[in-house]
Amino acid sequence: MDSNGVVEWAVVESDIGPLMLAATETGLVSVVFHATPEIRDRTLERLCARLGAEPVEAPGSARLAEPVRQLAAYFAGTLREFSLDLDWSLTAGFNRQVLRELARGVPYGAVAGYGELAERVGQPGAAQAVGAAMGSNPLPVVVPCHRVVENDGGIGGFGGGLETKRQLLALEGVLPQPLF
Repeated sequence: MDSNGVVEWAVVESDIGPLMLAATETGLVSVVFHATPEIRDRTLERLCARLGAEPVEAPGSARLAEPVRQLAAYFAGTLREFSLDLDWSLTAGFNRQVLRELARGVPYGAVAGYGELAERVGQPGAAQAVGAAMGSNPLPVVVPCHRVVENDGGIGGFGGGLETKRQLLALEGVLPQPLF
């Protein structure tokens, strides 16, 4: 990132708890679940190290306005497809390839298996590597790693926790809403 590249961030409330959003001039670069002060501080250190820019808290940021608006609409059930500029600089290689395929090819309300995604990017034996790519996803919810499940019908792992994954899949109508 060039020396004048600024990373702006803010924490917003959502149905799955506080989310930390960060954006560069290129686009949304990071979405972090459960944005407690400790997680926020760790994320800021990581962003600074990875992007070479000191993140600036900017809750009213024009850069973050559209991601905040689209996430609110998603949680309200009125937005099914994000149309945001994304900055992919926190991921590379196979992981980026898999995440881009996921963002493009697994729509709202659908799920895909780890093995199926591996096949889609031309690496049919790489289901475990797909799992690792999902775990390293810097843009969860927007790049919907919650839609990747085990081929035997198991829900699979999730960086935001299984309860969060269940909530997102229920929101999209893939799983039944919990009764209580």
